Amino acid sequence: MTRSIRLRPWQKTALEKFQATGTPDFLTVATPGAGKTTFALTAARHVLAERPRSRLIVVAPTAHLKLQWAEAAARFALHLDPAWSAADGRLPADMHGIVTTYQQVASSAPLLRELATDAFVIFDEIHHAADDRAWGDSVRVAFETSARRLAISGTPFRSDTSAIPFVNYVLEEAAPDFEYGYGDALADGRVVRPVYFPRTGGQMEWSAPDGSLMAASFDDALDQARSSQRLRTALSLEGEWLPTVLREAVTRLDQLREVQAEAGGLVIAIDQDHARGIATMLRDRFGQQATVVLSDDPDSSARIARFATGTEPWLVAVRMVSEGVDIPRLRVGVYATTTTTELFFRQAVGRFVRWTPGVKNQKAFLFIPDDPRLRTRAFQIADQRRHSLRKREQERFERDPQSLDGTAEEQLSLFAALSAVATEHQAHDAFDADDVDDDLDPRLHDDDPSLVLTLAPPPPLAGERPSMDGFGIELGGAAGKTRREEKRRLREQNAEIVATLVRLTGQTHAQINGELNRLSGVGRITEATVGQLRKRLDVGERLAKR
Repeated sequence: MTRSIRLRPWQKTALEKFQATGTPDFLTVATPGAGKTTFALTAARHVLAERPRSRLIVVAPTAHLKLQWAEAAARFALHLDPAWSAADGRLPADMHGIVTTYQQVASSAPLLRELATDAFVIFDEIHHAADDRAWGDSVRVAFETSARRLAISGTPFRSDTSAIPFVNYVLEEAAPDFEYGYGDALADGRVVRPVYFPRTGGQMEWSAPDGSLMAASFDDALDQARSSQRLRTALSLEGEWLPTVLREAVTRLDQLREVQAEAGGLVIAIDQDHARGIATMLRDRFGQQATVVLSDDPDSSARIARFATGTEPWLVAVRMVSEGVDIPRLRVGVYATTTTTELFFRQAVGRFVRWTPGVKNQKAFLFIPDDPRLRTRAFQIADQRRHSLRKREQERFERDPQSLDGTAEEQLSLFAALSAVATEHQAHDAFDADDVDDDLDPRLHDDDPSLVLTLAPPPPLAGERPSMDGFGIELGGAAGKTRREEKRRLREQNAEIVATLVRLTGQTHAQINGELNRLSGVGRITEATVGQLRKRLDVGERLAKR
């Protein structure tokens, strides 16, 4: 077992600054795909080593991300329960902590406060604490007595109407203690992909809510309400703008899959009906199978996980994959939603930037309407990309001149979309990222020993025996089952042996469960450790053999 991890330069710098900070709160803003989770869990290992009796609590935006955090933590020998609730009682003695959501915090802040006292707390995408005023108030109540709080975010954010707890602001802008932007990550190389934004114009006609007939292209100046109606018309299932863009995206993905067979695409839809319609269009018009992910589908997290590790070409979703979800094989996207805020747009872009080792020329493409608001958002990101890639190209030229050879929500009840026709298709990207071959950049293969960090051992838990070196973990290996999954399997086996004993003895389930709990030292089954569940199963199997 190894007790070290190789960090990226920004992660090591951020960690050193975090450790040197004497205040309880620390905000890190790092571009999606840069490795915020690794940084946060490395920090957690060291904080818990200094405070071995502390708990670790992670607050995530969505239920799916709870599972993702628990699996990532398990690779650091940190066992987090992603399904814990106040009704479960005390946290089992063989768990380091829990993963919860901002919504759950709002409903159980006083109970979480007891668990969080003197704990180390990680706030994933902390800006979500402002989604609902009650959420921010609950976050303060639940975690103000925690020992240390690390907030991470994939994009800078503002206070808007209410400031988020435990975050410092300068002129209403969150002031990070450490920031690592998209341009920085591109300049470092092999951290994130360059994302390109093919944009498509159009001529739209619609009936406005006041009954007037409107016609406009994306070049026409409109007020906010009319601009939103124009965008919704372009994205309608009945027009021809959306099928035109989907055809371009399908063609682009097919080309990429010739080189990277598992490359995938994502369409971000307006709502559930829109998502289902897009999936039907991909199937019927273009012969493309698509996985649809809807927020009210209990199987949504499992669908995302299967898609992430599979080879299916397309995923269609509304907001389920707007941030945090790690699907590195996504290379092509279609921005088919009417949400135009900078925060959401940057979160969407973040789904396509995750680097895949061993794949060359990792351009990603997000097809967008040529809406002025989205055009501005895309240009801001594209400027960072062009600057960073040209800087790297210039640095390579200075080292080896021959290395450059060959480069060259409105009222909708009376709204009706009438027609939408795609017009010009523009990329506006003169610089070609393919000219920067990261696998040939010698800086990226330097064996820098200063980036190898020795990890402190994970805090001991009930019933655990440490490995020979006391660390008990091999970082970077295949993810095994989380402790929660192991317990679920043991509970199922315990339920099977109880059913067998009921059949053999004629006693009730309650009688059998009570006797097994007594003989194995289990109080509440939800508080049982893995060792207790195994002992309970052994007791049951011995009784059944009699």
